[in-house]
Amino acid sequence: MKNLLNRIYNWIKNLFNKISPELKNAVHIGAGVTEAIKDFDTKNPEVADIITTLIPGELDDAIKNKIREELPKIVVELKLVDSTMNLTDPNEIMLAAVKVIQQLEGDYSSAFLHNLSILIAQVAADGKLSWEDAVYLMEWYYQNYVKKAA
Repeated sequence: MKNLLNRIYNWIKNLFNKISPELKNAVHIGAGVTEAIKDFDTKNPEVADIITTLIPGELDDAIKNKIREELPKIVVELKLVDSTMNLTDPNEIMLAAVKVIQQLEGDYSSAFLHNLSILIAQVAADGKLSWEDAVYLMEWYYQNYVKKAA
């Protein structure tokens, strides 16, 4: 079994090394925004624009704008919480979603955050990253970059 897992790991590592810098960046963005959501301080009244706070500042403006537009739609489409259903303000939607995301525990939290990372990476890749590829790449990225940094 360990040999099989090593082969899968090496295959994903090889896949990640061969993808374009643009797609690598999209995976990085997906993980980064998701980590920012996970760590966001929902009790901080100083933050007026939650979405801008969640998006890394060094990103290209076009990518930032696309994520700003799509992130509230993603959390509403995922039917994360009933409390987002009647909201129209993107910041209110994100605040309600972040509060619920941060209350998820164990496998529920991991699964939801993993899926959210993939959807954000797809937005950042402007449709050039399939769900199937993103699943493998995001898992490999988390195992090799995010968890090691923590």
